Amino acid sequence: MTFSTTQLGLMILSVMIIVGVTSYFLGIRKTNSPLKASALGFVFSIIPVLGIIYVIYLASKQDVSKHQ
Repeated sequence: MTFSTTQLGLMILSVMIIVGVTSYFLGIRKTNSPLKASALGFVFSIIPVLGIIYVIYLASKQDVSKHQ
């Protein structure tokens, strides 16, 4: 089974969007800056394995307390 460059690019872009959105929602609970967490997840997922590792890292972090 062969993939064209366009198909590969669309698959990577869809993984980037999914990881970015997941990182944002995890970043709301786990960090003080969810936009930075989302941007890092989006960039790391250029190589999909790194994006998945980043999401696992965020999921394993402690929740940030909301008391300020």
